[in-house]
Amino acid sequence: MALDGSPLGLENDLVAQLLLARGIAPDDLDAHRTPSLRNFLPDPSEFRDMDAAAERLAQAILIGETITVYGDYDVDGATSAALLLRLIEMLGHKAGYYIPDRLLEGYGPSGEALVRLGREGSSLVVTVDCGAMAHEALTMARDAGVDVVVVDHHKCSPELPPAAALVNPNRLDEGEIAAGHGHLAAVGVAFLLAVATVRTLRLRGFFEGRKEPDLFALLDLVALGTVADVAALKGLNRAMVAQGLKVMARRENIGMAALIDVSRLSRAPSCSDLGFALGPRINAGGRVGESTLGVRLLTTHDPDEARAIAQQLSQLNEERRAIEAEVQESAEAQIAGQHNRAVMVLAGRGWHPGIIGIVAGRIKEKTGKPAIVIALDDGGSGMAKGSGRSIAGVDLGAAIIAAREHGLLVAGGGHAMAAGLTIEHARVDALGEWLDERLGRDVAAASASKALLLDLALAPRGLTPDLVETLEQAGPYGMGWPGPRVAVGPVRALKADIVGKDHVRLIVAGADGARFKAIAFRAAESDMGQTLLHGARDRWLWLAGRAKIDDWGSVPSAELHIEDAAWAR
Repeated sequence: MALDGSPLGLENDLVAQLLLARGIAPDDLDAHRTPSLRNFLPDPSEFRDMDAAAERLAQAILIGETITVYGDYDVDGATSAALLLRLIEMLGHKAGYYIPDRLLEGYGPSGEALVRLGREGSSLVVTVDCGAMAHEALTMARDAGVDVVVVDHHKCSPELPPAAALVNPNRLDEGEIAAGHGHLAAVGVAFLLAVATVRTLRLRGFFEGRKEPDLFALLDLVALGTVADVAALKGLNRAMVAQGLKVMARRENIGMAALIDVSRLSRAPSCSDLGFALGPRINAGGRVGESTLGVRLLTTHDPDEARAIAQQLSQLNEERRAIEAEVQESAEAQIAGQHNRAVMVLAGRGWHPGIIGIVAGRIKEKTGKPAIVIALDDGGSGMAKGSGRSIAGVDLGAAIIAAREHGLLVAGGGHAMAAGLTIEHARVDALGEWLDERLGRDVAAASASKALLLDLALAPRGLTPDLVETLEQAGPYGMGWPGPRVAVGPVRALKADIVGKDHVRLIVAGADGARFKAIAFRAAESDMGQTLLHGARDRWLWLAGRAKIDDWGSVPSAELHIEDAAWAR
């Protein structure tokens, strides 16, 4: 029954159940069923320094100042920079950009670079996805007479660096409403600055006789940056991603369209495509190629340039995969010696600093523990770069900031699920021991509470394309808003083999006579994978995972992406 007492169809009832299972109150079902900005966008003025940031940017546009957007080399940084560059262009002005080289300059604003930009004429620099902890660099910029507006989402220390404005929902002095948006990616914060800036210009009479920019057209950038940065898809993030996917499907951004094409997507991108197809290609430029490629792609108006850059990024992504495989194999060889540690701290010489974050994510998935992967410098500096990924319930960013304040790190910061650091070689072991002591209880608690939660159990004949389409209506899904997990069974394997490097592929049949395909990614060497390969033909079992559409054939069918399995009898 609906809330008003009227009967509901199976489709709507199932969507309501999914929303309720994700913590949505019955009175809020309608708002979350089709998430829109109207229902979730806060007043940007709720964020500290937002009005000052909008006023400073608006003033620069009004009087024609030279503006530089200083970004980061990952997807969140590239999309944040592209969003502000496109906004400023929509407002009839032109801004430059500066993206540091990951290997030569490292993460965050460089004081030398900020001063140089000032000497070259930039009176305003807007940093995006960086700057919240750049005390020394921003002090140098201030002393040189360069105004810096910081737009960030990373963890902050109690003392903030000097800036014309610092907008970050994770400021420790933030109000309740803004702090409730601490899960925003930097590109989401940049979008709020765009809204505030347009409002400021409207109040200043800027749009008398000219058309206001369509800010909704920028939501494809917000969607890509939010998903690729693994930001929690709840509330405003979910609304922006849902609307951003619609914008992306219209292919109005020439660079985004070229990226979709080179990713060989023959349909409108889904949320998972942003994380596994589009995002990695943008990241590849900053990791193993040229750091400016992502911004150039997402801001170009030249179709030929867009195609060329997208192809270059795709080639760099293939190179990244090969480098990643080598480093991952070497890192995994160290796991056995750390099985008692709460946090995996793995370090090696010759590891490419551009891919250690990806490898840390792989190690985290393999071990179920937070992981930090550190590339030791071969150049004799004695310094090393590290990147970490965490598990739900363990705030790695806060721990890294504390380790820096404790004197274990040269530099470091991040957010709950990811962090970066610079450390002396000699302190790597000490860092591992310190993290064990600080995070041991949190990791144990997170591991103890880990369970495979199911939304639906069904017989094999119930796994249909119609069911998958219905489940998708409660999306988009991602970090913090998990996709529906279904259990299907009992089934027996008719065929089981390995495809790709270590994926287990199955064709299974149920007692009801229905058959479907299933696959367990990167599972061939696991206990579950070995069971599926060698024991699933002779005994009945239940499979649990995500229901997906298999559209390779002439007629779409449903398949299961396996996460776990259990004997039925």
